[in-house]
Amino acid sequence: MTDVFAPSPQPAHRLIPSQFPPIGLFDTVATAADLSAVMELVGWTNDRLVAERIDRLPPSEWVYGEPNSSIVMAAFLHVAPGGLRFNGPELGAWYAADDIRTAAAEVGHHLRREAAARNVATMSRTYRAYTATLLGDYLDITGQQLARPDVYASERYDASQKLGEDIRASGGAGLLYDSLRRRTGINVVAHRPRNIVDIMQTDHFEITVQATARMINVRQLSK
Repeated sequence: MTDVFAPSPQPAHRLIPSQFPPIGLFDTVATAADLSAVMELVGWTNDRLVAERIDRLPPSEWVYGEPNSSIVMAAFLHVAPGGLRFNGPELGAWYAADDIRTAAAEVGHHLRREAAARNVATMSRTYRAYTATLLGDYLDITGQQLARPDVYASERYDASQKLGEDIRASGGAGLLYDSLRRRTGINVVAHRPRNIVDIMQTDHFEITVQATARMINVRQLSK
């Protein structure tokens, strides 16, 4: 199979739980040396995993000194246990979607799984929406669910994490792939922080799910 590369949808949409406030640690730092000192001062490096992850990220890829830099860096330094579809637990990535409805379907799926794991009937959470421009050309595996069943496996990430980390290790920008949660939706994962630019916070949404139903209720909150 010949690899095909394509640009990311522009803009790309991302939803972040509002329970994690935007902390501007990286936004106003001028140099990488200053950043290391400030991280130590405020205690970020007290978290062993965060300290290990930033050591895995070359300083040339650190994002700082620009609005919303902290939002980008948090995506790479604060990682879900076990990782996500195209990244392992060692280092995170920036996941986004072609449409805010696709982004809502993705986070709603994970919120439903959390509700089931907690054995609660219904869960609601408020999210902040961001748009960003993602630079670079991305390995395009859209339309390849039959050709890559292991990568698109719904409930396990072993093959997809290997693919994503191989792309990161080779210097690639990331991947474009079909959403498994919204028909016709396209997702993108960016593995290079410096490719994530023009980040803007837009709206707030409340997303409500039921543990045993597929319907996702999305309510835009007042600005």
